[in-house]
Amino acid sequence: LMDRRSIIKHAGIAGVLAAGAAPAVHAQAAIRWRLASSFPKSLDTIFGGADVFSKAVKAMSGGKFEISVHAGGELMPPFGVVDGVQQGTVEMAHTVPYYFYGKNPAFALGSAVPFGFNARQMNAWMLHGNG
Repeated sequence: LMDRRSIIKHAGIAGVLAAGAAPAVHAQAAIRWRLASSFPKSLDTIFGGADVFSKAVKAMSGGKFEISVHAGGELMPPFGVVDGVQQGTVEMAHTVPYYFYGKNPAFALGSAVPFGFNARQMNAWMLHGNG
């Protein structure tokens, strides 16, 4: 008797979720964000990473989330991108955190510190060590 109630309960929850979740996803409006980069288009390997990211997000969201990528100097000065995000001028910045060490020394930890973490250690700290 207990197993039957559990099955009915779970089937009911699954039915509600299936019926209620799908229409909510289709009703969402498209999202359009702007990304300001610190890098010029001439640095195609670095700047190009933001473009690849933008295209991947658009593809994974079925076109519902678009990110327009702007090279350094197009929307704001290259070293003003963090201020742009903080002030709400743009939604995203593509930069290197150590450029902004003067704002807060903790920014250096997100990029490169001599004798600092290697990639595996950084991932462990960020994902499991409250970094």
